[in-house]
Amino acid sequence: MKEKHPVHSMRSILVLMLLFSLNSFGQNATELKAIISKAENKLRGKSSISEMTITTVRAKYTREMKMKSWTQGEDYSLMYIQEPVRDKGTTYLKRNKEIWYYLPSIERNIKMPPSMMNQSWMGTDLSNDDLVKKTSTAKDFNHTLLGQETIDGLVCYHIELIPHEDADVIWGKIELWIELEHYNVMKQASFDEDMELVNTMLSSNVQKVGKETIPLKLEFFSGR
Repeated sequence: MKEKHPVHSMRSILVLMLLFSLNSFGQNATELKAIISKAENKLRGKSSISEMTITTVRAKYTREMKMKSWTQGEDYSLMYIQEPVRDKGTTYLKRNKEIWYYLPSIERNIKMPPSMMNQSWMGTDLSNDDLVKKTSTAKDFNHTLLGQETIDGLVCYHIELIPHEDADVIWGKIELWIELEHYNVMKQASFDEDMELVNTMLSSNVQKVGKETIPLKLEFFSGR
């Protein structure tokens, strides 16, 4: 029986290890996209109706706003401002990739240009893109797992998102911390094209509401 040359054996092992690494990388990339997709659809679902209160805290004042929101899939959403009185009736509509808003003070519908997507929404630390979710974190980015961290007692995947070259997005990078038990985004950091931090979102008070377990409090911080 002819003895196998040790160099050939080592070469075969290296090839097998390389193939295994490539298969594992592909599987991980697919799994990351699936995790992000689940997190993205967590609050939205097939359709949703929600009421929320947004409190903006500044050094010299605190402002409270109440609104109602409806969504259908990822292509349609409607937001209606209920309070304060001076903003009541202001409405935001997302239809596919188009964003429209209605200003009752001038009784006009206005189409939002892409240049406004990274601007502050009604004086808050949310951007227009944060609110209407024009950007898809699952479809518009490449995903890299950076590690695991614990936030609010929950183990999370820390994932870096870099936009595709042809993606119509306003961010240079997004980092997500997604807890794996219920796929909630516990933290999100959004960076501009110069990799400067624009805003950070923190989730807390995770509770079961109906059939879903979701965070009931979201905090946005500008440049932190």
